Amino acid sequence: MSNRLVISRLPRPFQTDLGDEALAAVPGLNRDHADLLRGTAGSSPYLKSLIEAEADWLPGALDDPDAALAAIMGALPEIPRDRLSGDLRQAKRRVALILALADLAGAWPLEKVTGALSDFAAAACEAALRAEIAALVRRGKLPGQGEGDVATAAGMVVLAMGKMGAGELNYSSDIDLICLFDETRYGADDFHEARQAMVKATRAFTATLGDRTAEGYVFRTDLRLRPDPSVTPVCLSIGAAESYYESLGRTWERAAYIKARPCAGDIAAGERFIASLRPFIWRRHLDFAAIQDAHDMRLRIRESKRLGGPLTVMGHDMKLGRGGIREIEFFTQTRQLIAGGRDESLRVRGTVEGLAALAAKGWVPPEVAQQLTGHYRAHREVEHRIQMLHDAQTHKLPTSEEEFERLACLMGSDIRSVGAEVVRRLTEVHALTEDFFAPDARRQVDIPEAFDTSICKRWPTYAALRSQRARQIFDRLRPEMLARLSRTSKPDEALIALDGFLQGLPAGVQLFSLFEANAQLIDLLVDIVGTSPALAGYLSRNSGVFDAVIAGDFFAVWPGRDALTRELGDQLAREEDYETQLDGARRWMKEWHFRIGVHLLRGLIDGNEAGRQYADLADAVIATVFPVVQKQFAAKHGAPPGRGAAVLGMGSLGARRLNTESDLDLIVIYDPGEVESSDGPRPLATRPYYARLTQALITALTAPMAQGRLYEVDMRLRPSGTQGPVATSWASFRDYQQTSAWVWEHLALTRARVVAGGAEGLAADIEAFRRELLSQPRDRDHVLKEVRDMRARIAEAKSPRGLWDIKTGPGRLQDIELVAQAGALLSGTPERDVLAGLAGGINCGWLPPADGDALAGHYRLFWQVQTARRLLSEDPAEDTKLGEGGRDFLCRSAGFESIEVLRGALADGYGDAAERIDRVLGEETEQ
Repeated sequence: MSNRLVISRLPRPFQTDLGDEALAAVPGLNRDHADLLRGTAGSSPYLKSLIEAEADWLPGALDDPDAALAAIMGALPEIPRDRLSGDLRQAKRRVALILALADLAGAWPLEKVTGALSDFAAAACEAALRAEIAALVRRGKLPGQGEGDVATAAGMVVLAMGKMGAGELNYSSDIDLICLFDETRYGADDFHEARQAMVKATRAFTATLGDRTAEGYVFRTDLRLRPDPSVTPVCLSIGAAESYYESLGRTWERAAYIKARPCAGDIAAGERFIASLRPFIWRRHLDFAAIQDAHDMRLRIRESKRLGGPLTVMGHDMKLGRGGIREIEFFTQTRQLIAGGRDESLRVRGTVEGLAALAAKGWVPPEVAQQLTGHYRAHREVEHRIQMLHDAQTHKLPTSEEEFERLACLMGSDIRSVGAEVVRRLTEVHALTEDFFAPDARRQVDIPEAFDTSICKRWPTYAALRSQRARQIFDRLRPEMLARLSRTSKPDEALIALDGFLQGLPAGVQLFSLFEANAQLIDLLVDIVGTSPALAGYLSRNSGVFDAVIAGDFFAVWPGRDALTRELGDQLAREEDYETQLDGARRWMKEWHFRIGVHLLRGLIDGNEAGRQYADLADAVIATVFPVVQKQFAAKHGAPPGRGAAVLGMGSLGARRLNTESDLDLIVIYDPGEVESSDGPRPLATRPYYARLTQALITALTAPMAQGRLYEVDMRLRPSGTQGPVATSWASFRDYQQTSAWVWEHLALTRARVVAGGAEGLAADIEAFRRELLSQPRDRDHVLKEVRDMRARIAEAKSPRGLWDIKTGPGRLQDIELVAQAGALLSGTPERDVLAGLAGGINCGWLPPADGDALAGHYRLFWQVQTARRLLSEDPAEDTKLGEGGRDFLCRSAGFESIEVLRGALADGYGDAAERIDRVLGEETEQ
């Protein structure tokens, strides 16, 4: 198989005599290669000079360009220092020539050409840097460093920035570098001497690359992207750079580091440094404020370069001008900055791959990404042809017709066709990107006149609106926001609710930028503040959860417990710090919790489905956090003795039916087997080991941290209640349940479920024991007497606070759940949900079918209302304290036309359920 350069397009000679002169220097070429050289040299004086300078080498390179390029790259590390300057320049000539010919012939795609240029630049940096470091080491100028440290440049690393970092270097580009050194390799007394040497090495190796000699140059180098270049040395310590970015780093520097990569020297140190900057580059929340920053940067560039005004072809800047390369790069990088903190798949360096990643995750419409990719490649090809003419570091189209015709010939076309195509692409790029960057161009909406202006007048005093930037963004948002409020059923109520939301916001720039870029979120906010004061209050304290709404799959089908567990596990695995892991779990849980609430509020799910989803979420959190807690605990005290521990979910968690405010009833059971203590740095006997491990789990779930708390936890359902140990051994648990447990504790087991842990068969053993225990024959009269006593104790301890206190009271949720547990215990039903328990009561002949069916119907209604009511407020107050939106939501959730009819249905349902429960429990015979 031939590796010869294959030609799919050809340049035309602008001056045929120049083309013939070049061809005469390289005789014996086949016709295709001869035509390629004639057209190339006839239009590009620079490439003509390269063809003539490398005439002996070129025929072999054309026969196998890949091998020729590989030979050049392979030879770079072996160049001796005394020949470095000349050999590097010869290598650059050859690389520039073969890449230009492969590009002009259409043999290699753009990405291969720019990638090869970037790889050569990195290899040249490595060769030049290593030579300087080796010389400094030999002269003893780097304290404590020997010959073995030359391979890692004695701790110095060169970061490739911009197009070189992304593997997109253009044909006649300078290279943007940041030079750092790892100060931890040097003692405190040696720091200043080491820094002085590193500065000297930086100046020397960049001069090797950039100085023009009789043989040309390798690459012009630019070191101005380093922190504060006007006052800092050309090589900084990594610690100083980290401190700068942590405290003073700006948005343009964040964007620059998207493309950054270590290209020479101590690569490992460079990778650690970039990893340390992740929190600076990639914000945890969606960063729509970056749009304004990028827009301001574009305007500054246009102003400083005088690039404003209408589009003209002659002299147009293909990089910085209207519709140019930088527009596409800014569009891509800004969207990466917005969402890359949440989605690591967006953290890619290249522009084309960045657009593809954004399209794959729904941040850019696929057709827009495809169009911009095509325009980007075409723009870059035009840019390359401009630079190939004279090896000039320019991105501007020619200003004379003669020079423009020369460019058109190099492109194998004519001046009119090239001009029309360039204008078309520039115009389309501008149309696709400008609206994203120009929020001021949004349509204006008249402010409704009916609102209470005194409310709006106090907004500038709120914390979220104290900064000038926040006020500017909000001023653009306010007309649209008020217009949408005016279309709600109760605009005045909605305005008051919005006021409360704004008052609770600690900051506004990020959230207001989010709304400005995603107008649909204003509708959601209006819906929430006009319906659910509790959810609105939560939002004002945790506005970052809005990120989840536009993260691509917010309105997708519920993924289920297993998928949630994997997602959270993957997220926590990327963090090494324990506190960061727990905070990450809290942030993740809040977003999914918010998603369930929004789906319920919007009618996408009903109360039953919401209950299951809240339980799936709690399951995933416990199942993921428990191993994290165990790992942290084991680092001090050793691995869990024996078979480890299992976490049982009791009550509503066990039955997989939670609401937005539910706490978690848990029991921890451990099986040490014959092991008496742990084996670790600080070993513990098995009982205190598991007691302290359980306490660590409770703390992990309940402790208020930067992101709040995960859940409230109740451990009172464990054996012996609050008097017993917080963790129970497997043997003690079995013995207690078989010999000492009260009937109410067996009732609780009807809903018990292992939600985490339980390795080596422990979970299966617990479930088998539970089923066996529930299947044992029961004395019905004794069970019912215990249920009556328990019901009386509950009634004495807590009475309902009104009609909307749906959980506690005769005939209400807890009352029906007690009957269901009795039915499950009497029938030996292993299923955990209320309806299964009621069916079990019917099947064992205790519960009359009419009563069971009626109680099931009441339970369904009560649960729907309870779930919706808890979303509106934690306080079970009368519906008069709810706004119109809240009352409408309650009626919609329960399937009633008016709040009055719903109130009547609840009151009648409580009475009917209480009467039936009294009867089936034999309350009337006891009285």
